[in-house]
Amino acid sequence: MSTSTTLPIAKAITAGLRDAMAADDKVLLMGEDIGVLGGVFRVTDGLHAEFGPQRVVDTPLAEAGIVGTAVGLAVRGYRPVVEIQFDGFVYPAFNQITTQVAKMHNRTSGRVNLPMVIRIPHGGGIGAVEHHSESPEALFAHTAGLRILAPSTAQDAYWMTRQAIESEDPVIMLEPKRRYWVKGDVDTDSRPELSPWKAAVVRPGTDATVLAWGPSMPVVLESAEAAAAEGIDLEVIDARSLAPVDYPTIADSVRRTGRLLIVHEAPVLGGLGGEIAARISEQCFYHLEAPVLRVGGYHLPYPPSRMEHAYLPDLDRVLDGVDRLLEH
Repeated sequence: MSTSTTLPIAKAITAGLRDAMAADDKVLLMGEDIGVLGGVFRVTDGLHAEFGPQRVVDTPLAEAGIVGTAVGLAVRGYRPVVEIQFDGFVYPAFNQITTQVAKMHNRTSGRVNLPMVIRIPHGGGIGAVEHHSESPEALFAHTAGLRILAPSTAQDAYWMTRQAIESEDPVIMLEPKRRYWVKGDVDTDSRPELSPWKAAVVRPGTDATVLAWGPSMPVVLESAEAAAAEGIDLEVIDARSLAPVDYPTIADSVRRTGRLLIVHEAPVLGGLGGEIAARISEQCFYHLEAPVLRVGGYHLPYPPSRMEHAYLPDLDRVLDGVDRLLEH
């Protein structure tokens, strides 16, 4: 592969998986239909033919068994990468993830690492049926012992895949499924200077800070452009890492702008945005010109596909949040 190329996010992840497998024969992939089919979203397309069925393993439809098997492989020195076919399918594996994956290092007083990655297509917007459009990040961020990454660009998708696999800690990768086929530039040779566990200021501004991640980044950037047309200068931050959250970068921004709006697809009630809002309110109390506000999903089951537009944060709802921030 050339040093720099243009790839959809899905294929950037494919490239990251391929390069990681080529570099380390202990890396193997597991999941439902990821082998010959190449996965529902074709993220693993071609890897079965290239690396064989011993390293790209088609599993039964049993998420708890898939993750449990990966735990055993990681203990034995492998670096398994598990694909959960859709975000809503991760709940059968929740027990394994929160009681085994997250706790093994602590349980063994640091003697056992679990260098494994759990890839989860994340969020809505694809017109799918029930259990196919969840945003469970708060459930996992609440559980100590897990790292969580949420790429929103092809460049981050490639390198976060590589860096997650290299991590000695278990990593959950939340991949923005409705953006899988959005293209971007990817430099596969030059390792980014910015750590994957750090947030990125993707649009500098002065009037307010807007924080988002993964699938919510496009609407936030669109909102910043719309606000600029009205003379409002928004600073946009891509959180990128949800566990740990890069609070210093967010706080530095808020101390300059005096305002913070958090946007995510998950329900506002109990969402990760609430924890971030509380932390920033504590750390930046004397700099805030207005309460920290949130825009997110509603406290109800994800709606049928024809109602998605009413559930997901859109341009109008984000700009309404900005207006409410600036009223103070």
